[in-house]
Amino acid sequence: MKRTRRNHSAEFKARIAREALRGVKTVTEIARDNNLHPVQVSGWKKELEENISLLFERKGAADERLKELEDRCARMERKVGQLVIEKEFLQKKCVELGIEP
Repeated sequence: MKRTRRNHSAEFKARIAREALRGVKTVTEIARDNNLHPVQVSGWKKELEENISLLFERKGAADERLKELEDRCARMERKVGQLVIEKEFLQKKCVELGIEP
């Protein structure tokens, strides 16, 4: 019999990850007590460990980083557009001069 996929709330995942991070119980015990697979508990624990520093970042830091990435993306899009135009120009000139592009 195939089980349907379960969706856990963010609060539930956070509670399980905190419990695993504390180290009072083993990951296997936490998984067994909450009817989860130990790999899932380990994954949530690892995600918490990797992202815990985000709690202490400046409020505008994420917005600044997003703005930087958007600006970089816009510059790259302009550069790609410029290169496409140059390529088309050179191909046209090659045809006019009888050179194989």
